[in-house]
Order: sequence, then C-alpha cells, then structure tokens
Amino acid sequence: MNIAFCYETVNPTRGGCETYIADLARRLVADRHEVHLYARHWEEKALPAQMCYHRVPAVRGTRFLRPWRFSRHCLQAMAGNAHDVTVGFDKTFGQDVLYPQAGLHVATVDNNARKYTSQTMRRFMRLLKAVDPVYWSYKLLERRQYLGADQPVVVVNSHMVRDHFQQYYGVPAANLHVVRSAIDPNRFPEHDRLKVRQESRQQWGMAPGEVVALFAAMNYRLKGIDPLFGALARLFRGSEFGDRPRALKLLVVGNPDTRRQESLARKLAIQDRVTFIGHCAEMRRAYFASDFLVHPTFYDPCSLVVLEALACGLPVITTRMNGASELLHPLREGFVIDDPHDHARLAWCMAQLVDGPRRQACSLAARQTAAQWTFEHHYRQLMDVFVEAARRKQAA
Repeated sequence: MNIAFCYETVNPTRGGCETYIADLARRLVADRHEVHLYARHWEEKALPAQMCYHRVPAVRGTRFLRPWRFSRHCLQAMAGNAHDVTVGFDKTFGQDVLYPQAGLHVATVDNNARKYTSQTMRRFMRLLKAVDPVYWSYKLLERRQYLGADQPVVVVNSHMVRDHFQQYYGVPAANLHVVRSAIDPNRFPEHDRLKVRQESRQQWGMAPGEVVALFAAMNYRLKGIDPLFGALARLFRGSEFGDRPRALKLLVVGNPDTRRQESLARKLAIQDRVTFIGHCAEMRRAYFASDFLVHPTFYDPCSLVVLEALACGLPVITTRMNGASELLHPLREGFVIDDPHDHARLAWCMAQLVDGPRRQACSLAARQTAAQWTFEHHYRQLMDVFVEAARRKQAA
C-alpha cells in the first residue's frame, strides 16, 4: 500500500505520538509498504531511511489558526499523489483515517480543570476557556474533522476516548475503531540492563539499595505531579507506613523547566527525596534505573509511558482517567486510583511497592501483561483499518 502520514513535526526523541509514528513507519517499511510523511519539520536520522518526505510550508500567525492552515497545506501537497490511504494523527482534516492519539481537545480541557482542588477554581478555568479563541477554534476544527461531509475512518486508542466521542459529538460507537496503543519493545533492549541501571543511578546520585519511583511527563501539572508531591510528603512524614518510605526516592523526567516543581518540593520539604533530570534522550536509562512508575494523570487517552514501563517490567500506579488503565488488572501489575487528589490512597499505593516481594510480583505480572498486547497485535488491527479505508476510498 501507498500510505501517507500528516503530522506537523516528527522528532521521535521527544516521545509520545512522534515516537509512535516512527515505530509504525518502520513496521510498514519492513512490510514493503510505501510510506510518505507530510510535515513542516522532521528528524530524518530517527526515521526509516526508506520513507519519502514532503515538506509542508511553515505555518505562521495566530496559534488557533495554525492547525487549519497546516491541514490545508497538507491537502494541497497531497493533491495529485496517488496515496491509497492518508492518515492524520492530530488536528488535521481531510485525511482518510484520523487517529487522534491525544484524544479530543474538548475532553482534554474538561479534564485539565480537575488538576485544581477547588471547585470554584475549576469553574473559573472552564469559564476562561469559554471565551478563549483557541478553545473555540479547536472545537470547530474537531467538528470539521469528525462531523463534516466527508467523514473519515476514526481510530481511538481506548474505550475512554471512544466514550468521549459519543459524549461530546454523538459519534456512534460503530463508527469508531478501538485499536489500543502499543510500543515497539525493540526500543528497550535488555542485554545490558544491569550495567545501564548502575551507571544511571550513579550519575543521578541514587544508591543501589534505594527504591526509585519514576515520574515521566512533559506537562507536569496535567500528569499529576502536584498531588504526587502531596502524597510523598504524607508518605515521608506519616507514621502509618513505618520505616519503609525511607528507602524511596522519586525520579522526575521530561520537561527541562522544573523551576515550579523544585519550588513546590522545597515548600513540602521533600526536595532531598526528588531528583529532577529534565529531558532524557534515552528513556530506557530512566526505566532501568527505576523500580516502578507513578503516573497520577488527570487525563491521558492511552499513556505510552505506562506501556513502556510495563514492557520494561515496571509496576505501575496510574488513574482511571488514563485509557491505558484499561489494560491493567489492579493489584496485579500495580494500582489504579480514582482521584489523583487522594493523597492518602496514592501514598498507600507507593508504600506497597516499596515492599520488595510485592514489587517483584507486580513486576512479573507487568511483563506478562505487556506480552499479551504487543506492537504486532496493534499493527495487524491497524492494517485492517487501513484496508477498510482504502476500499471506501476506491468505492467513492
């Protein structure tokens, strides 16, 4: 098949959707499909050599108009090219398949407000969004994407996102294909895991006997770092957990701007328990240096960091607002909490994973769960969707 991807910037070292596009492109190329990328910028060294690249003109001007302009530039660039299937991964329209890995913008906004503990503050932030031109532009764009005359084949990565399509736009479940996210485990070779673990811990100032919890994100607040710090403070100062928390440290990876988070850690007197390393170009170092993942997110369609952690054998603590929680069996691979603001529950979950035997049992279950849903399973389901989209296109 001749398959075209549309995404504004593709730099797989930044993780998320960009890493997924690279993984999918490699698998398609290995199957001898012809893969094209329409983008404004890309990191060619991190992408398959066999890909065909088409540079879309730089999009300038007001932020809320940029997705509209990028979409039109993509359609102009693709005109006349005989692609069997075109695929958009974010705020684009006109493609045969839309795969919104970040979920719906309207759902993101609603859930983003949950990071505030005050109901008054949540209502205020939602009122601000109601007069925000960016919000209205993106909402109109989503209606154009999913309710327009030429409706695409839509892929969603969790039942949670499928439900959001029904809740916000009334899209029938039958029109949505649930293809759960997956990661390429080849990005985490384990032949030198112990060496990488020792070297990384030494570099980041962590003793061999310490239990390390990993928090990895770019949007720290949305992914729950504030309640996580609150739970850590409770864990360290409370007597209810005994001496176990003394062995625990938190490794924070992702956004290099940690000024606000460092200030909060000092305010809560947990600064000696938290290590900030910012951007980590080779994420397997962070996974191998850690003992479990804590991801108390307020919204994640299907967090890739959870899937990566499971593939690396790390137990996971996350929330029901994460589509990836649908893959977990609570108490086996870790814990799923209802509310990130529940400091007591989050602290209790972390205390359980400080315990060596329990953590080892959860680690074994994490590997088993990761093995049950692989990138190959994901790829085969997605190819079925691409074949369906190509048939619809030919019939039209």
